[in-house]
Amino acid sequence: MFALDHDIQNRSDGNLARYAKIEAFARAQDIDFPAGTGIGHQVMIENGYIQPGGFCVASDSHSNMYGAVGAVGTPVVRTDAACLWATGRFWWQIPRTVKVVLQGELRTGVTGKDVILTLCGQYNRDEVLNAAIEFAGPGVAGLSMDARMTIANMTTEWGALVGWFPCDDITIDFLEKRQAILAVQGIDDRIDDARLNLWKRHPLTSDPDAIYAGVITLDLSLVSPHVAGPDTVQKSAPLAELTTRDIKIHKAYLLSCVNSRLEDLKAAADVMLGHKVAPGVDFYIAAASQFVEDQAKQLGIWQALLDTGAKALPPSCGPCIGLGTGLLEAGEVGISATNRNFKGRMGSRDAQCYLASPAVVAASAIAGKIAGPEGFDASMPPYAFVAGGKGHKAGAVEILDGFPAIVEGRALFLPQDNLNTDGIYGKDYTYREDMTPQDMARVVMENYDPAFAGMVRAGDLVVGGYNFGTGSSREQAVTALQAAGIRMLVAGTYSQTYQRNAINNGFLCLESPELVEAMKSAFSGREGKTLLIEPGLKVDFANSKIIWGGKEFGVSPTGRPVQEVILAGGVENLVRAALK
Repeated sequence: MFALDHDIQNRSDGNLARYAKIEAFARAQDIDFPAGTGIGHQVMIENGYIQPGGFCVASDSHSNMYGAVGAVGTPVVRTDAACLWATGRFWWQIPRTVKVVLQGELRTGVTGKDVILTLCGQYNRDEVLNAAIEFAGPGVAGLSMDARMTIANMTTEWGALVGWFPCDDITIDFLEKRQAILAVQGIDDRIDDARLNLWKRHPLTSDPDAIYAGVITLDLSLVSPHVAGPDTVQKSAPLAELTTRDIKIHKAYLLSCVNSRLEDLKAAADVMLGHKVAPGVDFYIAAASQFVEDQAKQLGIWQALLDTGAKALPPSCGPCIGLGTGLLEAGEVGISATNRNFKGRMGSRDAQCYLASPAVVAASAIAGKIAGPEGFDASMPPYAFVAGGKGHKAGAVEILDGFPAIVEGRALFLPQDNLNTDGIYGKDYTYREDMTPQDMARVVMENYDPAFAGMVRAGDLVVGGYNFGTGSSREQAVTALQAAGIRMLVAGTYSQTYQRNAINNGFLCLESPELVEAMKSAFSGREGKTLLIEPGLKVDFANSKIIWGGKEFGVSPTGRPVQEVILAGGVENLVRAALK
């Protein structure tokens, strides 16, 4: 299914011509093409493509949202999608699983967005990085389908590959309603009575003896309205704490695939009833899909929001991805119900953005500053993570002919953890097709450190922090580093999507928490976002170790499949060879 949802406000001749080519290709290949009907993830669930027990991938990082209906949804990158299409084959690394046990019930005024913001802020030390999250426990039954979609969607920002909810009565009720709507449209081959009866008789749950890499316990009754930011999802705080700071805002946003469904729009309209958007504040709204917008109009919710002074945008991503109308200008502060607030993502890198629930965003738009439901204190649920299984030790690695056994080079150290793809390759360039490799090298790391491009040399090795490459699935965050001549990356951990992008493009990514810890300790007092390291690094692939400063550090092994991709210069070349 093709969904054009990111840049649809762009009415330039070039963009319209590109969309026309995509549509023509879809028609020729008999591919569903509901472009213009909403954001892809919402359209996928609304139209019955996603079902309990299913496995669905999409070339967007918020594919985790499909877990709300009991499916395994996870992102693939564009190269993966092309490889799947061309060969029908796919390589995958099975992730560890972390269970999140939900207990109790949410208090009135607390939402699914508050749940996931609490989790992102409280468990931000790689507890769930690159894991499959399974939500379980009695608290699940009290969460609406819209709340589940919000939570599953933002497990991406939490660092997970999957955010899965069990198929229960809430799921079945939702699917039965979708079946009726699809039947009116003449679509009866996606959700049928046989499947519904099967899910009812045999609800999808984990095996009783399932083993988990870790377990988190969260009492929903202790969750309070939360706000994340600015500029990061990993830093969140109770709303009651932020309201004391008198943080004035210039723009407010209620849109994106995480929080612009009917429940969200209604919550905002209820808060704004009888009020107007504050002078000097712009409040932008967009539904997750045309279906949601039509529902909101029928119920009077959409008009109620417009009457307050809200400005409507088409059902699409828009400002969430830094495209179209309403972006943050330099010096401005925004509060948004979107899923990301990385510096520069929603506009100027000299702006600040906070994340919150639709109700808090609406209240803030009225007040002209961060505000929300009253009567909540700044209490937090206790930290409750119990670690489970351990990883395997690396052994000797067979080196294929042509793959270097040892690589040496100068090193640049980027001490920042959670360095996101917006920081590596900004949104101003992501959708430009006229960027040459030289252009990409000139702007690489611009949002993180403008001095980086002037420091790097061909053959350099770059060492990053933890969760390197978090954020969107843009492949240019890899290819821009290649264009700059960087030979390989070493980091404590990676976003799995970023690592797949890198390997698929023939760019090697190694993990060495030991080396990263040693460098952080050695350079803790040194200023600068990019540090030149002398002496450089020596990577011994056969023995899975890195030598730096006369000491040895363990590194993730580079096995045969990865060596084959690197030797071929990327998955695309392997696919070409397979097709021949």
